[in-house]
Amino acid sequence: MSASNVRVAVTQAEPAWLDLNEGVAKTCELIAEAAQNNAVLIAFPECWIPGYPCWIWSRLLDAELNVRYIKNSLRLDSPEMKRIRLCAQTMGIAVSLGFSENDNNSIYIAQVLIGPDGEIKSHRRKMKPTHMERTIFGDASGECFSSVAQLPFARVGALSCWEHIQPLLKFQTFSQGEDIHVSAWPSLTPHSGGDLSQTYAIESQTFVLHCTALITAKGVTTMNTGGGALMSAPGGGSSAVFGPDGRKLTEPADSMTETVIYADLDMDQIVATKMFADGTGHYSRPDLMWLNVCKKVKKMVVTDEPAESTGHVEE
Repeated sequence: MSASNVRVAVTQAEPAWLDLNEGVAKTCELIAEAAQNNAVLIAFPECWIPGYPCWIWSRLLDAELNVRYIKNSLRLDSPEMKRIRLCAQTMGIAVSLGFSENDNNSIYIAQVLIGPDGEIKSHRRKMKPTHMERTIFGDASGECFSSVAQLPFARVGALSCWEHIQPLLKFQTFSQGEDIHVSAWPSLTPHSGGDLSQTYAIESQTFVLHCTALITAKGVTTMNTGGGALMSAPGGGSSAVFGPDGRKLTEPADSMTETVIYADLDMDQIVATKMFADGTGHYSRPDLMWLNVCKKVKKMVVTDEPAESTGHVEE
């Protein structure tokens, strides 16, 4: 059961590029700010820690930045993650965090949902890194479907960036009964993913927190992306909140301004919208169309259990 009214916070900020400790510190500062403004959920963009690897869209290989990026990516079970979880618990606020996950020095585009008790409620990886992202990030397995979890005030889900053009993945996420969806994006200067987030709101009848990073001249210099196709000039912020009927509920912020956008969500709007058409409920036809999903996490090494001894000794 969702609360009647839910106050949320959507960040629009520049990451602490390639600096894990500074990234964690900035994350905790924003969590505290949102909690002090009475938000119960704060959303962060894709690869917020340690920042999106913007250079991949400018050149084929940058070994020096790659190594630095991997070393500053966040491990799931690490003191840095525990610090963020403790901050969420101390401030009593839920956190949807996008980050580059370091798993034995392989990296994945990942998201966690941390509850106000500091516990990780869901952990997922991006199903398929997009285009040039595949030069540094690995694919997910069944954990890509662990995208929605129950919090005290609502069911909250998340996907990353161009996952919002994956019809089957979106449908699987809808089917988990989201109330609030975090649509996590990097800076896409000079583009925006806002249209896809708005479409997701209409299709899912959820409140969508369109959460973006921005990049400044300092970030362009750090990533060495000047003259590249994407993220080569300051800007990129387009954070917003969309209602379950697709209407934009927040005023636009300047694309180069760091801010936290707040919205008070009337959860009854979800009921009013689903009343007309619920694609995974009364407006579905499972007798004609259905989706088959494999949630198993596939491992490279699978060890068979030894057979039980019968006590019989062969002569």
